[in-house]
Amino acid sequence: MTFSNDKPIYLQMADRLCDEILSGVYQDDDRIPSVREYAVLLEVNTNTAVKAYEQLAREEIIYNKRGLGYFVTPGAKKQILKARKNEFMKERLPELFRQMQLLDISIDDVVETYKKITEC
Repeated sequence: MTFSNDKPIYLQMADRLCDEILSGVYQDDDRIPSVREYAVLLEVNTNTAVKAYEQLAREEIIYNKRGLGYFVTPGAKKQILKARKNEFMKERLPELFRQMQLLDISIDDVVETYKKITEC
């Protein structure tokens, strides 16, 4: 995984796990890789992976079964979708609309492009 400089690595790791939940790699109550396994997979320090898992546990996206590992919390996908949609609407969409206005891009232009992209 290539990490960016705009966000702490542990949060990028947490986002990746959320992406995997959203894409169906992990379902409700599925076991996810151990902290060590995930750290090795992403080539990061184990402590960084621990922080990512702790973050997701605080957000109730995953839960720990002592001695068995971490599992996806039932309803996590719905929770992630809600949070990400909210973030998109409040943080990314206003900037997108500002850029559209500056570049004279209409909503019809966007819809037309969206249709072309989704037909493929």
